Amino acid sequence: MSTYRLKNLLSPRSVALVGASARPVSVGRAVLENIRGAEFKGQFGLVNPRHAEIGGIAAVKSLDRLDFVPELVVITAPAREVPGIIDQAGRRGSAGALIVSAGLGHGPGSLHEAAIAAARKYGMRLIGPNCLGIMMPAVSLNASFAAHMPGAGNLALISQSGAIAAGMVDWAAQRGVGFSGIVSIGDQIDVDLADLLDYFAMDHKTRAILLYIEAIKDARKFMSAARAAARVKPVVVVKSGRMAQGAKAAATHTGALAGADAVYDAAFRRAGVLRVSDLRELFDCAETLGRVESPAGKRLAILTNGGGIGVLAIDRLVELGGIPASISADARKKLDDVLPPTWSGANPVDIVGDADASRYAAALEVLLADPDNDAVLVLNVQTAIASAADIATTVTELVGKYREQHRRWAKPVLAAWVGADQNIIQTLSGAGIPNYPTEDDAVRGFMHLVRHREVVEELSQVPPAMPDTFVPDAKAARQIVTAAIADGRQWLEPVEIKHLLEAYDIAMVPTYAATDVEQAVAYANDMFAKGATVVLKIMSRDIVHKSDVGGVVLNLTTPDAVRAAATDILARARKLRPEARIGGVIVQAMVVKAKARELILGLADDPTFGTVVVFGRGGTAVEIINDKALALPPLDLQLARDLIDRTRVSRLLRAYRDVPAVKPDAVAMVLVKLAQMAADIPEIREFDINPLLADETGVTAVDARVAVGPPQRKFAGSGPANFAVRAYPSQWERRLELKDGWRIFVRPMRPEDEPTIHEFLRHVTPHDLRLRFFAPMKEFTHEFIARLTQLDYARAMAFIAFDGETGEMVGVVRLHSDSIYESGEYAILLRSDLKGRGLGWALMQLIIDYAKSEGLKTISGDVLQENIVMLEMCRQLGFEVKPDPAEPDICDVRLKL
Repeated sequence: MSTYRLKNLLSPRSVALVGASARPVSVGRAVLENIRGAEFKGQFGLVNPRHAEIGGIAAVKSLDRLDFVPELVVITAPAREVPGIIDQAGRRGSAGALIVSAGLGHGPGSLHEAAIAAARKYGMRLIGPNCLGIMMPAVSLNASFAAHMPGAGNLALISQSGAIAAGMVDWAAQRGVGFSGIVSIGDQIDVDLADLLDYFAMDHKTRAILLYIEAIKDARKFMSAARAAARVKPVVVVKSGRMAQGAKAAATHTGALAGADAVYDAAFRRAGVLRVSDLRELFDCAETLGRVESPAGKRLAILTNGGGIGVLAIDRLVELGGIPASISADARKKLDDVLPPTWSGANPVDIVGDADASRYAAALEVLLADPDNDAVLVLNVQTAIASAADIATTVTELVGKYREQHRRWAKPVLAAWVGADQNIIQTLSGAGIPNYPTEDDAVRGFMHLVRHREVVEELSQVPPAMPDTFVPDAKAARQIVTAAIADGRQWLEPVEIKHLLEAYDIAMVPTYAATDVEQAVAYANDMFAKGATVVLKIMSRDIVHKSDVGGVVLNLTTPDAVRAAATDILARARKLRPEARIGGVIVQAMVVKAKARELILGLADDPTFGTVVVFGRGGTAVEIINDKALALPPLDLQLARDLIDRTRVSRLLRAYRDVPAVKPDAVAMVLVKLAQMAADIPEIREFDINPLLADETGVTAVDARVAVGPPQRKFAGSGPANFAVRAYPSQWERRLELKDGWRIFVRPMRPEDEPTIHEFLRHVTPHDLRLRFFAPMKEFTHEFIARLTQLDYARAMAFIAFDGETGEMVGVVRLHSDSIYESGEYAILLRSDLKGRGLGWALMQLIIDYAKSEGLKTISGDVLQENIVMLEMCRQLGFEVKPDPAEPDICDVRLKL
């Protein structure tokens, strides 16, 4: 339901509290005192069946007796009474309830289920139960039992822990940081993290969103909301449980590598969410992101009155991946003019221990004007010579003037006054300058800004187009997997794996399955005839790691050697693993690639996020080396490259000494193909290619294991049910024939379509662009086009039409659902020279069919009154066309589905 009625809960005009106690020390009484203390501006009523007044406030016996309808009902009553209170509130017409009470239980017949049923009957929303409450400074509402009310500000905090939320309030009070809202979500029986992310993403009072997460219930919903929010403002998360041992029971190397916390890391990265390690770092992020914009780059200039602390800051900056800014020749000359001869002459700019406010101001003014840096960090170590307070005041005045002059283009300025008292902190904070107790904290704060810019840029990267030659045989691959499942098997046989890989154009060494020694010799003789050397491996569904039982013998060159090795392998396996089912031996051609790198690639199944792609350094010691990175599918080539680059082994893929570089994108293509395989065949539970040999000629899979099973639906909605991020919906590709036999190909839009969109817009007249965008459009930036092409298929769809002969783009139609997934807004644009040929009609019919398949109830759009052709087409398609009372030049068109 996303943001449905959330404004009524988080910005209510009227509130009722049910369950406040006369006992001074109780949750209900604390909530009452907080509501009263915050001086809520709307209507407020108290409900208690046993007391006529509490704390001097009159109470009524039930919600029915209030003389107003409360938008929000706050419940602190005993758990057994909660469902009944919700039913009363629903009958009165309340929008929702905040359930602070705990103890509702779970499962069929529980109070938890009864509360949900009561709310659904009236379309109410529920926050909680078992939560601290909510604090919304903008409306002076503190419906919580926290000790303090935060000041108003531009940070939103969503927390799965009431204690963490309360701690953030205490920290904020000391630092002068305010909040647009704090929500403790408790057990999330209705309103969850994703709903609140959607709400605060659209809230103009919120500049950044902070999350404290213990676990995610609906990964697909979370990913969709987090990606949408991260595109418009910083989203920062700290997650507990980093040391969970979820991979212990994994049956493959990839499963063992894909630990639970590593998957969360991959999910946050894919969503564009900035993850921090602990609460201290979350506080630092809040300090930084709540006050300044991200810099244009990672070059930091440091101004200090102490050389040692400046050098420590530089060390930490380099360690975290930042760049110490150089000082331009012009800036160096100006610094020489305003600083004593003993200044450092480089970055950090050490202006010497006796520096007073005027010296700080002179140096800072030069650094702010220097184009060779992206941000400035001002450090101060207090001395008996110059007043730290005076320096802070002068710096804030200078920064204020600088921001006024440069507005949007002002560089971030950060500060660390070591040993600062509260007055200095308030001076800096009051001027909107992020400030920290140490140089280390300040540098980390700067790098949070850098990392935020990087993750936002990653969200809008344009991936290279996939080669047209990749056309997987998904039908053949699926038949292999379904046959194995029908046979009651959990693991594919080696030859089946080879055929599976071949169906997705992934090369594997020649592989045969021999059930006995003599069959192994026969297969080996065929390979000897082709000049190959032979490898033998034990074939068993129960032996995960073959080398553990001496189940691999290399470099066999004669039939007798094969016969002896096969006999030994089988005997040794039966002795060491008597319980294991032994199917024979695998016979493979020996691949000799002296300069190849051994890699591991695979798929793992995560209970929260579904299928995960794993990449790293391969070989028998893969878990020991533990050089791996994870990503959520689907993948394009750019995402695959990013996944590879996050490992140490990626450096070995480049050329070094006499070793040539691995063939460009050969490894990345295998990752993309594996991700596509996972989308096509959700019955694949785990996939392990180890090793994959990679060199300048390409890649070859040497060994692989594949676990299969009946598909387990993890996520609702269309697309692969095992993907937390909706995959490209290939089922919506269409080949259509229009008027006069004009053939077009229509498919969903992809991120790599940005160049195609740019070229298409060249064929649209300024008049038609104005009809589409309601304003003259002179240029289309990368950021603008990226927002059009980087679709979250869970929330939006766009279909591109191409001419069947020339392949040129000829039109596009798009649909964005609203925040409660009931209605969608459409827009359409055609090439100006190709109108009147039925293309617009065909695209509109397709987007209507899509909206119906997604369960939307209506499609709507805004059309200029002068766009007569579009208005007439909408009427013919069944749209209701009405003038917009607020915009006389616009018609509202609406179709009920």
